[in-house]
Amino acid sequence: MAAEGGGKEMNEIKTQFTTREGLYKLLSHSEYSRPNRVPFNSQGSNPVRVSFVNVNDQSGNGDRLCFNVGRELYFYIYKGVRKAADLSKPIDKRIYKGTQPTCHDFNHLTATAESVSLLVGFSAGQVQLIDPIKKETSKLFNEERLIDKSRVTCVKWVPGSESLFLVAHSSGNMYLYNVEHTCGTTAPHYQLLKQGENFAVHTCKSKSTRNPLLKWTVGEGALNEFAFSPDGKFLACVSQDGFLRVFNFDSVELHGTMKSYFGGLLCVCWSPDGKYIVTGGEDDLVTVWSFVDCRVIARGHGHKSWVSVVAFDPYTTSVEESDPMEFSGSDEDFQDLHFGRDRANSTQSRLSKRNSTDSRPVSVTYRFGSVGQDTQLCLWDLTEDILFPHQPLSRARTHTNVMNATSPPAGSGGTNPGSNGNSITTPGNSVPPPLPRSNSLPHSAVSNAGSKSSVMDGAIASGVSKFATLSLHDRKERHHEKDHKRNHSMGHISSKSSDKLNLVTKTKTDPAKTLGTPLCPRMEDVPLLEPLICKKIAHERLTVLIFLEDCIVTACQEGFICTWARPGKVR
Repeated sequence: MAAEGGGKEMNEIKTQFTTREGLYKLLSHSEYSRPNRVPFNSQGSNPVRVSFVNVNDQSGNGDRLCFNVGRELYFYIYKGVRKAADLSKPIDKRIYKGTQPTCHDFNHLTATAESVSLLVGFSAGQVQLIDPIKKETSKLFNEERLIDKSRVTCVKWVPGSESLFLVAHSSGNMYLYNVEHTCGTTAPHYQLLKQGENFAVHTCKSKSTRNPLLKWTVGEGALNEFAFSPDGKFLACVSQDGFLRVFNFDSVELHGTMKSYFGGLLCVCWSPDGKYIVTGGEDDLVTVWSFVDCRVIARGHGHKSWVSVVAFDPYTTSVEESDPMEFSGSDEDFQDLHFGRDRANSTQSRLSKRNSTDSRPVSVTYRFGSVGQDTQLCLWDLTEDILFPHQPLSRARTHTNVMNATSPPAGSGGTNPGSNGNSITTPGNSVPPPLPRSNSLPHSAVSNAGSKSSVMDGAIASGVSKFATLSLHDRKERHHEKDHKRNHSMGHISSKSSDKLNLVTKTKTDPAKTLGTPLCPRMEDVPLLEPLICKKIAHERLTVLIFLEDCIVTACQEGFICTWARPGKVR
């Protein structure tokens, strides 16, 4: 693992590592950074983030890369493992005054070779909609900081929508916006829609429709990150209070919670099939939580400092095929044995009918990775003995399968769990199918793309659901780019009209009372994972980990974005 020799060996920056599928190599010529390649002085700056989009052009090189460094934002053609990075010709470059970019997200539904929609969140609370191909600025949301004055921690397009997006702040609030609506010239007033344990959701009360459409108040302290499930139906949020909270996004209901071992939770991701959620944070651990059972099933210890990013690798997995003589019964019986009974609709948990030609049950070992402030990359395998501890392992051999980009996307055949209005046990297919390339890109919408108008159905039928049908393509007007006028502001600051609302459901949770409960099992009560590899790969803390089909992309706070070629992808 990490201890491979003396102190010098441990402090050495690694440029390659080996796993069961082969050798991963750092491609020095594929490193992206600011054009002058001077390391960024990261003291006091916001984390470097990276977003990808594929514009589907005919050249075969449709990947585009956006990253922020300090006050700067860059947009490049990403050439991956094929060609050297050309830093002299960014497609777009922006330098901001008085505030810094903190996060960003592309809309994959609307991306073309001529136009892309990029949301950028800022340290002073604003959100900007820009098109870095056309070099245009469409809109600035929360421009006067009347909605929230605190730093934007996470911004993402709602899966399946061309117009809705969600923004989280260090105030602990989340807001749902529509790009077609304005924000108003006065502080918004809110009306309670729904509340539960340590969360409340409000609608914006006004004579005409305006942003934000919804305000979520979640937990204590900063809301550090959120992630939509693969089918877009559920939302996982991690907060500075150490809680993971998983909501049904459509019905605005709490599905389940988990508490960190100690400290805040900083990052969260879903498994490709939506069955598991992994978190990382200030307890230096990665924690695996079962969506079906609403419980912690494993923790992983390999980092020596805070874990900043967790991500599943949808392209590398181990598939174990059982001897058909070892199991008899229906597909439904098999699902009940493996995953538990679907609480609302048992047909949702059956094996996809397109697998019926091969009746042998298939189970999956998941691969995920993590990076942290200790400058280390860890890769982890979530195996059968952890997922199903009471089930005897098959006698069949385990082999490695590297998924390819031509595989059908989730829901392309058989049962699509996201296709009806019933509640479901897992936000994804019963057995994870091979994923399309776009799934490895951050926050890509892989299902429900054709049901944009149903994003919020059932939650606010009287008003919000109709906004999802509005398209960015219908926009006629364009607004000129405006410089940000406000200085950097952090902490829990909100408009007077919402001060009382923030206190509706917040109650202090004593960490000592959660330890040893299902919310937070003791270390000895759950399996402890060890990383497959644990390598120091940077001089500064790591802030990015993205799995692509032919490479892994990492970035550190110095502003260097690195490409690691997968085995066999380069000579």
